[in-house]
Amino acid sequence: MVNCIDNSGAAIVECVKVLRMKRHAKVGDRIIVVVQKQRSFGPESGPGGSVSISAANNVRRGDIRHAVVVRTAKKTQRPDGSVVKFDDNACVLINKGGEPIGSRLNGIVGSELRDKQWSKILSLAPMHL
Repeated sequence: MVNCIDNSGAAIVECVKVLRMKRHAKVGDRIIVVVQKQRSFGPESGPGGSVSISAANNVRRGDIRHAVVVRTAKKTQRPDGSVVKFDDNACVLINKGGEPIGSRLNGIVGSELRDKQWSKILSLAPMHL
């Protein structure tokens, strides 16, 4: 299970395939996920509510989507010798063209995304480590 840190409407997703790899996913890898749990935006954003959030209803439980891994709990060593380990595994949902579905990210992302040309995700993130 992987946390989804954007405002696309998914809270927890499950990775079913790592694309173009025969190994586990690292930061910056593209994966295929299934939405397991939806994010609740409060009672006013439900059916008949007056508040509408633009990206809130983009995904539903059971949807199959593409995503990019932005944090991993596994330790990774960088070329400068530093070792980075995050508290959880997290991803950002994207469309097939590579654009993020959500318009906002919550939490930090790994700076390895810069090497793999995910600059749009880096620009949405509040901080990268």
